[in-house]
Amino acid sequence: MRKLLNELRERLLRAGIAPRHARRYIAELADHLADLTEEEERAGRGRANAESSALIRLGGIDELSRAMVEQRQFQSLCARAPWAMFGLVPLVLLAGAYFVSCLILWSGWRIFLPGTDTPFVRVDGFAILYFGIGRSLYHYAPILIGWGIGLVAARQRLTAVWPTASLVLLALAGGMAQVHVSRPSVPGGIGSVGMGFDVGPSVGGIPFGLTHALVILALTVLPYLILRFQMDRSISA
Repeated sequence: MRKLLNELRERLLRAGIAPRHARRYIAELADHLADLTEEEERAGRGRANAESSALIRLGGIDELSRAMVEQRQFQSLCARAPWAMFGLVPLVLLAGAYFVSCLILWSGWRIFLPGTDTPFVRVDGFAILYFGIGRSLYHYAPILIGWGIGLVAARQRLTAVWPTASLVLLALAGGMAQVHVSRPSVPGGIGSVGMGFDVGPSVGGIPFGLTHALVILALTVLPYLILRFQMDRSISA
């Protein structure tokens, strides 16, 4: 009984059904199956025969899965619009993280370092924590978003094409993102902080931006592959 429901759940997920709908559907079928089994036992059948009869009455796995798969409203957004969920959404999240990081840098420059030509100077006290938040957001946002992509893709049993393309795109954007600071136009004023994309200087003949992108890609793809392997192994066990 459990094996049938697990197999049905996997088939639904691989067909694009959202995990929450698949989970609710399986729970409803489990309750219905339990009721059918009780009916068969009251009819005088033993436990094993009652379960077999209940499974026959419930229907085959093809029929049960078709009842959900054919209803588009139960499909996840990742299945209906993968180009948006794995293309636009990660880039929007990354842009938002970089905006907050630049805002922290600019506001910290104004609050803690008024009159200086650049915010990239030695600081102490609370300024270390304040600037550290923005720095951490800048460095780790691509990795955290990449982990989220891998988790969603593995949880919904998606093919590796869209998640891989998304992680590559995210790594390139994160590797080439550079913070640009402009000095104040007037003495004692506040300069500007912006974000651009550049491969940067070469290290050993390889652009730094590309090296950074490869590091981000490795740190996001590897957890995704491990998670997929663990899920596939738990299914086959």
